[in-house]
Amino acid sequence: MTRLVMAFATLCALIASPMTWAHGYELGELSIEHPWSRATPPGTPTGGGFMTIHNHGNDSDFLLGGHSDFTQSISVHQTRMDESNMTMKMDAMHDGLEIPAGGSVTLEPGSYHLMLMGLQSPLKEGERRTITLEFEHAGSIEVDLAVDAIGAMPEHNH
Repeated sequence: MTRLVMAFATLCALIASPMTWAHGYELGELSIEHPWSRATPPGTPTGGGFMTIHNHGNDSDFLLGGHSDFTQSISVHQTRMDESNMTMKMDAMHDGLEIPAGGSVTLEPGSYHLMLMGLQSPLKEGERRTITLEFEHAGSIEVDLAVDAIGAMPEHNH
């Protein structure tokens, strides 16, 4: 009986382990590593999407944005410091975000990110939400955003 209890405890630990949340996707020469988001308070109209995108090919591609059934739109944004008045600014990247040939780009809080606009319901910690990413050359792919805690940072996510 003790071995059965230990086996069950081990299984429960693996299920609860953050590593079980790790997930990745492949689209042509692109690999998408751990798409995630932060939980949002009720009534919040926007959320963020984060991940690392690797381009294993010989040509650049561009992340153009995306869509989902729980948002009005998904677009690529960049947060940056405005040196003229020392404030943070967020700009839409209408031409997309370049994923350089043989390189990688990380979308994270305070930098490049996806803006999930017009949320139909709050993002809740522990759930997964499916979005479709759109790339200029590679096409489209569905990925699941693992929703982490409100205010989570990359080193604290899954």
